[in-house]
Amino acid sequence: MWRKLSKLDVITSYTILMSLGALLLAPFLLMISIALSSDETTVKMAFTLFPREFQFANFGRVFGPQYALQTFIGNSLVLCLLAVLGQVFVSSLVAYAFARLRAPGRDVLFVILLSTMMIPAEVTMIPQFDIFRRLGWINTLLPLIVPNFFGGAYNIFLMRQFIARIPMDLDEAAQIDGLSYPGIYARIILPLIRPVLVTVAIMTFSWNWGWFMGPLIYINDRARMPLALGVQMLSAVPGGQLPKYNIMMVGSLILIFPLILLYFFGQKYIYQVGIVSSGSSAVK
Repeated sequence: MWRKLSKLDVITSYTILMSLGALLLAPFLLMISIALSSDETTVKMAFTLFPREFQFANFGRVFGPQYALQTFIGNSLVLCLLAVLGQVFVSSLVAYAFARLRAPGRDVLFVILLSTMMIPAEVTMIPQFDIFRRLGWINTLLPLIVPNFFGGAYNIFLMRQFIARIPMDLDEAAQIDGLSYPGIYARIILPLIRPVLVTVAIMTFSWNWGWFMGPLIYINDRARMPLALGVQMLSAVPGGQLPKYNIMMVGSLILIFPLILLYFFGQKYIYQVGIVSSGSSAVK
């Protein structure tokens, strides 16, 4: 039996939550304060938690010829949009096949697919690099984009569980009306699984937008670097000089701002998928 919370319990709960919220918000406030600081304050390292200076010109400087952050942003947009397109299309197509089509060895293949999630990325890093080197893809975005068009094990599993909850009666009715499997996939399944499609798109975009290790391994040319790696390059200064932390924080804010927007506009879809997944049965 649940008991009704007293006023003291409510006040205590809100106090703890607000304290934790303030603690988690502090680093973000410090980032903003540093980003708005002048070069003189940066040299002195005289930063404060709340901004005392408001050098909004710093946000324009990062797009000047010295830093050219717009080049990194353009590369990241190309990478993320193509990665989202590949993951959403291929993962949903493979998930539909696992959930609806009856074929010998289907369940065995699905278990093998799930087992690939237990392989650490470090194990395949060197073989993948060698493959991409032989293909001549080093120092391009192709090693970061093309693997997304082979789907992802977790995304396929998530979509498969979502599709498995859709009644088979809809497929049978569509087949009576003359729809083939591709038609059922495009006109019946995809509209019904929109929440999980959006969720996979958000996760894919977030991962690729902030991905640092992959671009660090495959890309050497500054003009081809995505934003996560480009922001790190802002710290590169001649020997003996301190990095311009205010410029670095401007780049970091630009890096995380789209992810914050993405969360606010897409959180309802993530919650829907979480509710459905929590009530879904085990793998059949």
